[in-house]
Amino acid sequence: MFKRLLAAVALLAVFAALPAKADWRASFKELRFGITSAENEADTLVRFDAFAGYMRAKLGVPVTVRRGNDYAAVVEALAARQVEFARMGPAAYARAVQLMGDDIVPIAKDMDLDGAVGYHSVVVVRAESSYRSLADLRGKSLAFADPNSASGFVAPSYFMAKEGLVPARHFARTGFAGNHETGVLAVVGNQYDAAATWWNNAERSNITRMEEKKMIPAGAVRIVWRSPLIPNSPWVARKLPDDLVAAYRDALLAMPTDAPDVWKGIVDGKMLKPVPAARAEYDDMIRMIEENQRTRRGL
Repeated sequence: MFKRLLAAVALLAVFAALPAKADWRASFKELRFGITSAENEADTLVRFDAFAGYMRAKLGVPVTVRRGNDYAAVVEALAARQVEFARMGPAAYARAVQLMGDDIVPIAKDMDLDGAVGYHSVVVVRAESSYRSLADLRGKSLAFADPNSASGFVAPSYFMAKEGLVPARHFARTGFAGNHETGVLAVVGNQYDAAATWWNNAERSNITRMEEKKMIPAGAVRIVWRSPLIPNSPWVARKLPDDLVAAYRDALLAMPTDAPDVWKGIVDGKMLKPVPAARAEYDDMIRMIEENQRTRRGL
């Protein structure tokens, strides 16, 4: 009995001598969160102010939000370790996978109020125009949003080509507006005949958001084409300590319950909640990017 007690005491001494597992806060005095330029800068930052406060309260360190000038800027910031987390479109995430491999992981994706976990690319025209289909737009102009936008470039380019319509040949002119709102404004302002943008459903889209923000009159544009389903935008993390990723994931998934007003502010009250995401869900988007790259190279 005495020998067993001595052995137990010795074992405890060994464990006591082991270094304690370092808390991630010892290495991260601040956490940085990147967002893409889907809408104008002022609106985006206002929408995420409360998010930063919520995450600070949950994680115990300051959280700052950084908006990229374009979609690629957020990918580059993750790769350069200038931000720890980000919310980005599926195409931007696919680009990040091409650049970073396993050093970037999807944490979650949004679920719509109707339970859907995907959205669409649409092509819009002025409501009073005579265009009713992509065929009617032959020889006209089309504004894409950003080369790293899923719904604003990657998906429409890919799916149009699958329908036998290569944008570079079908349209007389294409260009990048810089973001989704600017593309739609270019259509309303007669600078382009059509624009590609995102659309979830009749209640949630870039169009309805712009109408609610009084950026365009209600009914100013009309949809003439819609893509197959695209997986919803992921919330991602670069390679980080497991306990930090777990703490962030828990806080994010708990947001609709613990801070419903913060969640509603981010998603206009039109997304139900974030749900776990896996890289395999975005494999098709990676293939789309690779196919579009081959098409542009003429392969």
